[in-house]
Amino acid sequence: MLQTKILIKKDDKVKVIAGKDKGKIGKVLKVDRKKNHLLIEKINLIKRHTRASAKNRQGGIVEGEAPIRISNVMIMCNKCIHPTRVKMQRLEDGKKIRLCVKCGEAIDT
Repeated sequence: MLQTKILIKKDDKVKVIAGKDKGKIGKVLKVDRKKNHLLIEKINLIKRHTRASAKNRQGGIVEGEAPIRISNVMIMCNKCIHPTRVKMQRLEDGKKIRLCVKCGEAIDT
């Protein structure tokens, strides 16, 4: 599988553009670069049935987030408040920053 550059980082705000949660906005909790998956807060929730154990005295139904493909989300720009693509730009001091393609504003984390 080809590795592509992932311009989404932890704590970024993203909008889901495909799937059952299309249109929802959430914060990135975890990025899995090898599998091209994201874990997003309160997006793609699943229910898991658990058995009682030493850790979990009472079994039952536990709800949690499941991973979602990176291709199904777009990063949100703070200034223009729209989902956007990202481009990289190198500053004169050697640092790289992420820029919103629509408005040209730096995307903060």
